[in-house]
Amino acid sequence: MVRVGVSKNSRLICATLLVADQSVDQMLNAMHQAKTQGADLVQIDLGSVADSDLKFLLENKPIPVVLVSRPKWEGGECNSNEQEHLQTLLLAKDLGADYIDLELKVASALIKEDKFQQLKSSKIIVSAYLDSFTALLEDPSILVAEMKSTEADVIKFVWEAANITETVTAFDLLSNSQVPTIAYCTGERGLISQLLSFKFGGVFAYGSIEGNTIPGLPSIDSLRQAYGVKNIDKSTEVLGLISKPVSHSKGPLLHNPTFRHAGYNGIYVPMFVDNLKEFFSVYTNPDFAGFSVGIPYKEAIIDFCDEVHPIAQSIGAVNTIVRRRDDGKLVGYNTDCEAAISAIEDALKYRDGLNGKQCPVSLLSGKQFILVGSGGAGRALAFGAKIRGARVVVFDIDFERAKSLAAAVLAEALPFEDLLTFQPEKEAILANATPLGMHPHVDQRIPVPEETLGNYKLVFDAVYNPRKTRLLKEAEAAGAIVVSGVEMFLRQAAAQFSLFTGKNKAPEEFMRGIIMEKF
Repeated sequence: MVRVGVSKNSRLICATLLVADQSVDQMLNAMHQAKTQGADLVQIDLGSVADSDLKFLLENKPIPVVLVSRPKWEGGECNSNEQEHLQTLLLAKDLGADYIDLELKVASALIKEDKFQQLKSSKIIVSAYLDSFTALLEDPSILVAEMKSTEADVIKFVWEAANITETVTAFDLLSNSQVPTIAYCTGERGLISQLLSFKFGGVFAYGSIEGNTIPGLPSIDSLRQAYGVKNIDKSTEVLGLISKPVSHSKGPLLHNPTFRHAGYNGIYVPMFVDNLKEFFSVYTNPDFAGFSVGIPYKEAIIDFCDEVHPIAQSIGAVNTIVRRRDDGKLVGYNTDCEAAISAIEDALKYRDGLNGKQCPVSLLSGKQFILVGSGGAGRALAFGAKIRGARVVVFDIDFERAKSLAAAVLAEALPFEDLLTFQPEKEAILANATPLGMHPHVDQRIPVPEETLGNYKLVFDAVYNPRKTRLLKEAEAAGAIVVSGVEMFLRQAAAQFSLFTGKNKAPEEFMRGIIMEKF
């Protein structure tokens, strides 16, 4: 087999395999899976493989192999003394390991003993596994210089991110390095360091294979297909979803293929953000060109916008931010409002045989509009319904919050517990703007009595994962028109596409096709 070389311009997707307690046949099968799913090479912990199995794996490998060697005394899995550890490394080299990944202290010890060069027929990765981000804060150049002095083929920095702001240091390490470098953060907050590795000059991006998922790592398939990481370059603009949590989002499945379809050099990534002030103080690079805004930040994020579009200002919620290209200012928009209300109106038109026709008055005019939830999505629905002439009633578990929204749209607010006994008017509209029913809590729904669901002409659920929530299933069974949050998601995403890219028209049919296939 021809070995995969590595240079400063390399872009290799590496599948991290967890092989502890697996048979050698299972290990080999995992290697084949990784190759089939699009990995360029696989990484295996040397401490998880017996010497006899190692020989079989390396003689039959279908794909180049990185063997990670971290002895127990450095926090790894290799349970051997220093001499045994060296013998295992030499065996791996002799058997044809493509890469050997050594911890810096181990490499330094081997250099002092003049044994480091014995491994050089394999490519050498020298790694610094840092206990915390603070280890880099004082003077990272000292650590970088020490690692470069080993003359390794690749240097590597790894730490667990306590905050997404730490990933910027990984990007700086990659951008400023003159040698092939890997730098990433583990954990959900560090996920974007894998997704954006190639943009900033990293030589590896790590992922997991199907059925062998690893927390904080994207799948190999998503790296290749959803994110298209091999297509990005230094000029790629980054768009991100600011949310907490963020793992539920299917935005990357929609936006990234759409960007590629439209010829826009951008990548859309999930951003697990704990603190908006810290985030915006660090993420100032103009390459971070815009953001979607999710739970729970749609209202609070207004304070971090330099300008806010009048509609978003009136609603009091922003779900889209664009970094204006000419002056770098952050401009906030709300694409939720029109997306949700137009989806509801179009469903009513379709039921009444008015599809495609212009109505002089909104079909929401005069109708009772029962809104559950007064957060960012709830505010968008309330303002949109009010503008269309509906009579809004607001419920929220935080009654003061419900009253505040009701006052803003001249609506009525009722305590959340009153939902259990509330009797809507005939042909009222019910809209859920809470996360109840969102994956993985698909058995939940707002506490509307099942016997009253048939009184609603239409039930809307802002939750889009799953496409049809428990609330919508029960409402449909009761005879109501149902509108999924997927429809709102599509429409607001199409509006976001135009804001992000500067293109007037989003390819909505292409986007709808993705949603029907992937959601």
